[in-house]
Amino acid sequence: MKIAVGLSGGVDSSVVALMLKEAGHDVVGITMRLWREGRYRGGDRAACFGPNEENSIAQAADFAKAIGIEHRVFDCFEEYDGEIIRYFREASLMGLTPNPCVICNAEIKFGLLPRVARKCGLEFERFATGHYARIEQCGSGRYAVCRAADEKKDQSYFLYRLSQEQLAGTMFPLGGMTKNEVRELAAAKGLSTADRLDSQDFYSGDKNELIGEADREGEIVDLSGKVLGRHSGFWRYTVGQRKGIGVYGPEPHYVIRLDACRNQVVVGSRQEAFRREFCVKDIKWMASSPTEKAIPCRVKIRSTGVPLGPVVFENGICRAEGEGLFGVAPGQSAVFYDDSDRIICGGVIG
Repeated sequence: MKIAVGLSGGVDSSVVALMLKEAGHDVVGITMRLWREGRYRGGDRAACFGPNEENSIAQAADFAKAIGIEHRVFDCFEEYDGEIIRYFREASLMGLTPNPCVICNAEIKFGLLPRVARKCGLEFERFATGHYARIEQCGSGRYAVCRAADEKKDQSYFLYRLSQEQLAGTMFPLGGMTKNEVRELAAAKGLSTADRLDSQDFYSGDKNELIGEADREGEIVDLSGKVLGRHSGFWRYTVGQRKGIGVYGPEPHYVIRLDACRNQVVVGSRQEAFRREFCVKDIKWMASSPTEKAIPCRVKIRSTGVPLGPVVFENGICRAEGEGLFGVAPGQSAVFYDDSDRIICGGVIG
């Protein structure tokens, strides 16, 4: 089988390419070039988007040459800047907490990259990446992303927007492995990427640079409207945040919501940061076909941690039991899982 592997230069994608080649597949590595010198400053952290990209591309090229596979690089900066960075900027200035990795996976990594590769003459039957997730075909025939064997590295949350067509042509060979197993395999095979650090974020520099907004002084208030302090830009905060708010009292303060219209950051106690009910928009269905029936399930409202619950999802509303869920941030994604760790659906928190 001819398989294109999204080759980043890191340990995960390198192991995927080597595993597939050793299994007898015809493998080609394809890499995105996202950075454009002079457009943004960036920083020196390990990230998907930053000025250290050429080093990663060179490592991917060296690896491909070493194991004897073809390697192609495709410039995706204009689309990434026009879709992902623009989305991040606009959502932030609306008082939302954007999730650029979710959008990038659906639109760029699993959309634009294989599409451009095919347009440039590469023919392949499957597209494989080093994501820690699994794909299952349900009894209904629909495909669903499932949580990975390694709970700490599970990346299923970032993949809920993939279409049925994308899932049908995608492979996640690392879904049943732990990160330690992947590094051990890379070391046993003599790969130079065995100890390479993982990317920690989507941008290597100060995210305020991407937003490009001048400081805008405003109020930090409690739920009653009492002014507790000042801020220099509400987009610098996120719901659920505790540290670095800049107001003090006998009890810790948490960001409850961001009010872009009033240019306010609203804070409260930890108890006030819980929500028992919230709406979900732009829903993408995966294991289940669209339905308005009440679905008992579990939910992730941020990329880290495990699915929480039980909750009930019905007609665009998530309802949680007990005290509710902490730090539900509008703009972030809510991803719903069944008892088999399959994604039922996901959407954007309203």
